[in-house]
Amino acid sequence: MSVAAQFPAETNAAGSFVRQAYTIRDRITADGASGFPAEAGRYHLYVSLACPWAHRAVIVRKLLGLESVISLSVVDPIRDERGWAFRDGPGYSQDPVNGFQFLSEAYKRTDPDYTGRYTVPCLWDRVTGRLVTNNYPDITIDFETQFQAFHKPDAPDLYPEALRAEIDEINAVVYEDVNNGVYKAGFASSQEAYEGAVTALFKRLDWIEERLAQQRFLVGNQLTEADIRLFTTLARFDSVYVGHFKCNLRRLVDYPNLWGYARDLYQRPGFGETVNVDHIKRHYYMTHDTINPTRIVPLGPIVDWTTPHDRARFDR
Repeated sequence: MSVAAQFPAETNAAGSFVRQAYTIRDRITADGASGFPAEAGRYHLYVSLACPWAHRAVIVRKLLGLESVISLSVVDPIRDERGWAFRDGPGYSQDPVNGFQFLSEAYKRTDPDYTGRYTVPCLWDRVTGRLVTNNYPDITIDFETQFQAFHKPDAPDLYPEALRAEIDEINAVVYEDVNNGVYKAGFASSQEAYEGAVTALFKRLDWIEERLAQQRFLVGNQLTEADIRLFTTLARFDSVYVGHFKCNLRRLVDYPNLWGYARDLYQRPGFGETVNVDHIKRHYYMTHDTINPTRIVPLGPIVDWTTPHDRARFDR
């Protein structure tokens, strides 16, 4: 059975991509009112370094200094008909908590009747022996707001109360047109759906380019959750989305402000060191066999993320 047959892209009658709902949605709370209290050593994070949604959780966990509080496993980037797998290999690992061979086992242990994709990131609770959530937006927000007692002393406030309304507003449009927009373009099964998604994507990127001409970050004058959510898409843009998902009106490097902003983030602790281009390219090009049936992984593009940027001009 092909990967596409086991994990079909969700498209509607018009050929538009429709992302599945994330149905395991409990929350962690500092006071434990949810039944899942924030505790050191209790939770385990399952991620893929190829997945932009999981990459967010990896960055936030590192920025906040939660590595010793929340343990982590990385799945093999090549997902076949059995789903995400735990193996020994470069950059990924076995499951030290349950000894699972496949992520699907965590989902089935949580809910034997679970249907749908077995997605990353997801958060496992050692005490109850089940997944707490696979709803990726909640994971980073809970790390930021409910684990504050465990943050390192100089941890950034990535979701400050005074900026939350604006952060949420920016996140909503960036998700719709950019984060999910590249998938809507890549998995579209009609020309009309594809063109609609690509048009919306680049209209939003143009809008972000103008915004970043006036300020260093997306919201306020500080790094926030909004920047992390955008960064993980930008980190994959030229190497995957331009070619593999046909998002090729322009490249990231064609946007002076957006490309400078992306390099600014990449060169900060917690960002560039968590970008695994090998995992990213092998996952996308070798898993989506309806898009790339030969499964050939391109060598390029050659992009230097370490060149100087001028984003510090906004600090003056």
